[in-house]
Amino acid sequence: MPEQTSGAPATATKPAVTEPVTGRVEREFTVRDRGQLRQALTRFLRHRLAVASLTVFLLLVLLAFVAPLFWKYGYTKITPDNSQPPSLDHPFGTDNLGHDMFAVTLRGLQQSIKVALSIALIATVFGTLWGVISAFYRGVIDAALMRLADLVLTIPALALAAALANNFGGTWWIIAIILGSLSAPYVARVVRGVVLSLRELEYVEAARALGASNLRIMLRHLVPNALAVVIVNATLLVAQGILAETALSFIGFGVQSPDTSLGLLITIAQQAVFTRPWLFYIPGVFIILFSLTVNFVGDGLRDALDPRQTRQRR
Repeated sequence: MPEQTSGAPATATKPAVTEPVTGRVEREFTVRDRGQLRQALTRFLRHRLAVASLTVFLLLVLLAFVAPLFWKYGYTKITPDNSQPPSLDHPFGTDNLGHDMFAVTLRGLQQSIKVALSIALIATVFGTLWGVISAFYRGVIDAALMRLADLVLTIPALALAAALANNFGGTWWIIAIILGSLSAPYVARVVRGVVLSLRELEYVEAARALGASNLRIMLRHLVPNALAVVIVNATLLVAQGILAETALSFIGFGVQSPDTSLGLLITIAQQAVFTRPWLFYIPGVFIILFSLTVNFVGDGLRDALDPRQTRQRR
């Protein structure tokens, strides 16, 4: 009899079956790391209102600082055309003395831009450092710095600014230093509230565990993550700075003649609002336009510099 082979019976090898191609294309998402500056610029350019406002703001700056170099009249020059309405020769008309109001308005815009931006810069820099130091160290340092801030905030800012401006002069930089210093405690309190929550997060503890100094933690980790709030407050301070300078000019303690500002122009023209309205409304339009553009640019920068948006999907 034939010999039997023990074990499992041999099975035939089946050919491999290839899965049919369905034709479906899977969309592939990739996440790409980018530099923080490039990410912020990309997000800002997507904010159309902010980009348009930045364009208008830059045009206002060029108009204020470049146009007077090419205009035929200086802001102190007196022409024989008294109280003339806007015309081709005088686009913004003239005042009762014959000053070309286009040249005068450009000078006022130039000085108001200096005052507003300087107020925001001084208040933001000193107020941010004030708030970060107070929130980071806590304890006695926090109590002392915040009580000082409370003391300054209880003083009527306009009255104190008027008294200081009267003693130190009415130049634009004196006004900017006084109003910026009086606004710094407000920024300090806002920044302190943000940093109090940030200092308890894990990355701060990790940086401290790795041996980072207090100064590095504050400048490298806390300040950048509070930047969105700082920028929003800075843009508000620009608008408040113009209004504060206008109020000081109204009571006679702002920028003094022969120099001028938009606030001073409105103050001088308030009696002529019905007889020569161009003297009043044109500087007012520039104040509103400047304030709105700065605020919209601030909104765009706030969104672009949001530290939580660190990656971009495409």
